[in-house]
Amino acid sequence: MFVENVTPSKIAERLRVTVRSVYRWRADFERGGTAVLASRGPLGQRCKLSTKSQAKLARMLDEGPAAFGWDEDQVWTGARVAKLIGRKFHVSYSADAAARLIRRLGFTPQMPARRAAQRDELAIAAWKETTWPAIRTQAALGAFVCFEDEAGQHLTPPRGRTWGRRGQTPIVKVAGRSSGRVSIAGLIAIRPGVRTRLLYRLRIHRRRKNERRSLSERDYIGLIDAAHQQLRAPIILVWDRLNTHVSATMKQMIAGRAWLTVVLLPAYAPDLNPVEGVWSHVKRSLANLAAVTVDALETLIRNRLKRLQYRPAVLDGFVAETSLTFNPPPP
Repeated sequence: MFVENVTPSKIAERLRVTVRSVYRWRADFERGGTAVLASRGPLGQRCKLSTKSQAKLARMLDEGPAAFGWDEDQVWTGARVAKLIGRKFHVSYSADAAARLIRRLGFTPQMPARRAAQRDELAIAAWKETTWPAIRTQAALGAFVCFEDEAGQHLTPPRGRTWGRRGQTPIVKVAGRSSGRVSIAGLIAIRPGVRTRLLYRLRIHRRRKNERRSLSERDYIGLIDAAHQQLRAPIILVWDRLNTHVSATMKQMIAGRAWLTVVLLPAYAPDLNPVEGVWSHVKRSLANLAAVTVDALETLIRNRLKRLQYRPAVLDGFVAETSLTFNPPPP
């Protein structure tokens, strides 16, 4: 820009610096040319850890705090990272300096996803390698793969972010949990080359005496029969090991339906079920809900699910999040 005779005020505006700085740079440029203006890198003390040590530290952080003795809450803090650096590299860091270092390494504060401690990763990998290819083969022959899951929602809604004055936490008035509950059973039906579909069944629980507080076997089989009537094809039902799913009554109902094949998901593997994405989507839309009756809540949930039925691309996104594909791997 100095060569093009751009005015100092325009340079300062474009680079967001003071005009005084531009005049100083211009004097340096006239004395020594562009080499004088070359960046000298960031100011301040150089990093105490070598590039190799920084990469090793990043791998340690990936292992999690529990791998290094902090298993009570599994949280990385600046103080813990500083202590880890001192133990492994014999270098002293303050908590703030350690936090700045790991930020430069690409780490940011995040809310972690939860995984059950009882989860068996080997069993899940085996299910993906053996059971899922068999399901995929049956789908290629014309069957629908139907993932099923259930959820519940009280009148006390999930919390969501909203605008408020700085320093003043917004207050949202909600109904108490004792006012009732809505149970939801959802089913995503998938077949290659066909639009992905969502079916659901809702039941209101009003906390009356001797009232069942969850969905029954008849509720589940009613949803499955409705899916078969709509899809008009054999169904491979994939669901978890909920007590109602594996009860003797349910097994008897399944045995009387020749078009229905049931496959159980591995224990503690909700990430393999795309219906989990439906629940997450619906509950986010209910954040800070001001519904005052369980009937109004049921209407809102039904409305949200109805919208999703007309958005197959969103349903396909939920399926993609499971990493289960219907295309066989290349030879």
